[in-house]
Formats: sequence, C-alpha cells, structure tokens
Amino acid sequence: MNYLLEEIIRIALMEDLGHGDITSVLTVPEDHASRANIIAKEQFLLAGMPFVREIFKTVDDGIILDALVQEGNNVGKGDVIAEVSGKTRSLLAGERIALNILQRISGIATITKSYADKVKGLPVIIVDTRKTVPGMRYMEKYGVRMGGGRNHRFGLYDGILIKDNHIKIAGGVAKAVEAARMRHHLLKIEVEVKDFKELNDALDSGADIIMLDNMSVKDMAEAVRLVKGRALLEASGNVNLHNVREIAETGVDIISIGALTHSAKAVDISMKII
Repeated sequence: MNYLLEEIIRIALMEDLGHGDITSVLTVPEDHASRANIIAKEQFLLAGMPFVREIFKTVDDGIILDALVQEGNNVGKGDVIAEVSGKTRSLLAGERIALNILQRISGIATITKSYADKVKGLPVIIVDTRKTVPGMRYMEKYGVRMGGGRNHRFGLYDGILIKDNHIKIAGGVAKAVEAARMRHHLLKIEVEVKDFKELNDALDSGADIIMLDNMSVKDMAEAVRLVKGRALLEASGNVNLHNVREIAETGVDIISIGALTHSAKAVDISMKII
C-alpha cells in the first residue's frame, strides 16, 4: 500500500470521526453486528474498491468486505457492488469516507472511458495531468488507468516537461532543452510549444516529446506533417468529448486531458444495512 495513501485514509477518517461517532455510540450497542450492501444508484464504471477495502480495514480489521462486481466492470442502477459485515459501529464509521472515495474514483474511471471510447480504433493514447485533488493523486490516476487511459508524469519529480515559464527564464526553447539535456540524460525531454517557431526550435534541439499547447485542430494537423515522426506529439488544452476524436484524427500520439480528474463528476453510491 502506498504510504501516502495510508496517510490520506488516516487523515480522512480522523477528519470525519474526530473523537468518535457520537450518534452511533448513543444509538447502536457496542457489540451489535450487521451486514450492509454497497449499492449503485446509477450506471458507471466501477473503480476504487481496493481503497474501500483499505478504509474499512483501517477502521476495524474485523470487517469483511465481499466484492460482488469485478473492478473495472460496468454497473447498473440498483446493482449491489459489495457486501460488508462486522461491528455496526465500525461499518458506520467507515461508510462516508469509503463512499466518498469510491464515488470519486469511479467517476474518474467513467469519464476516462468515455474519452477512450471516442478515440477507439485510432493510434492515440489518452493521458491525465497533474490537475488532481491534493493528496488524492495516487487514487485519481488509478481511476484513469481503470477507465482505459494512461498516466502522464505523477509529479514534478519523475518527468521533464519544459513549459512556458521555464522557456521564458531559460531564454528560449532551444536553450531550455539544451540545459535539461546537459544535466539529465536519462529521462525523455518534453517541451510545450505555442506556435510553429517554437515547434521548429523544439525539433532542432532534439526534444523527445512536443506538447502542442492550445493549438487549433488545423495547426495540429500541420504540426504532425512537419514533425514526420521525429518526435512524439501531444495535444493539450481545450479538449472535450465533442472534439477529442477530431483531434485524434490529426495524427497526434498523445492527448492530455485535465478534465479527467479536475472535472469528473462523482457517481451516486449508497450503503444500506440489511
């Protein structure tokens, strides 16, 4: 288990429980045990059950979770996703955090699948960005993978992506790429460009990946023609479900979409004692 994930779960539970669940202590006998169903209230792609399991385990390692739907499968309204059993107070203590995370990660997987389906049959990959909820990146990027997308860099530490501010400070695209290559020869170098001058500079400097920032579809197609496979091309900015197929058809290799995480709608899930 990722140590940051363990810490996020601990903080989330502490935030919700504080010094204890007052209502349950007053209304539920300490030794009372129950079974509960986790139920889908709409159609979506299921993702996040490993985190739900860890949440209930953190609350009470005596809780048993029986998943009834395989991770990554579609569920319909009314489907029972899983059954949890154990001390009733423990079930109620973990309920809200477990549902919050399952709803969000399933929402991310669901919207990612919508984008992946739109470009089906084309040689392009859909990737996420760093536009994630602080602390939730590990889980949110997992949701992207479950929906058929791939992960871009996880953070500033595991990939070189030269953006506009780096270019400005370095004195141009070529100087920024040269500086990165001189100091770190192991990682691929990606550079963001906003026009054809910067595109040519990136090509001449030997960039491995070139991000076309907010370019029109027409300009993306021209960029693909100019690059001719000398670097991978990534389309970024103003991508939505209505234009993603058109963008993919230009021949770019990668389409990055911040909306996979920053605008994903949480799906509707409930937990009911049975």
